Amino acid sequence: MIDVYIGLGSNLTLPEKQIQAAYASLARLPDTVLIKCSSLYKSQPMGPQDQPDYVNAVALIETALSPESLLQHTQLIENQQGRIRKASRWGPRTLDLDMLLFGLQRIDNEHLTVPHSGMKQREFVLYPLFEIAPDLILPCGEKLANLVMTCPINGLQKMTNSVLI
Repeated sequence: MIDVYIGLGSNLTLPEKQIQAAYASLARLPDTVLIKCSSLYKSQPMGPQDQPDYVNAVALIETALSPESLLQHTQLIENQQGRIRKASRWGPRTLDLDMLLFGLQRIDNEHLTVPHSGMKQREFVLYPLFEIAPDLILPCGEKLANLVMTCPINGLQKMTNSVLI
């Protein structure tokens, strides 16, 4: 079993419920255990600003699935919750599940990049991740705590306390 951190985001169709449903779906994955869930956080959208604010969170799972298999499962969850993939990046969506970290592995292929390429600059990833893993050291050797100290909040607001499904 390997520790995997998943970033969750939604800004359409009752975003808080989308995140809660995604937590439940992650808990039902084969050969996987949902360990921790962060609080929900409200954040401003990346990219086009003419869309609703996002609800974001981070989950820690332990899994025996391969990175590729886990990616297939998370994309299926997104699809089941109404995700429609469009050509434009950073648009509104019912659910976005991003594999942030897969143990200490570095993965870079046409389907998957882990650690997630933008996680070090995104407050809506770093703060929820820090909530559930304050002592985390990234595969590059950087301490998560140091990244959080230098990352602006950019209007990020904690909405609810952490939940374990």
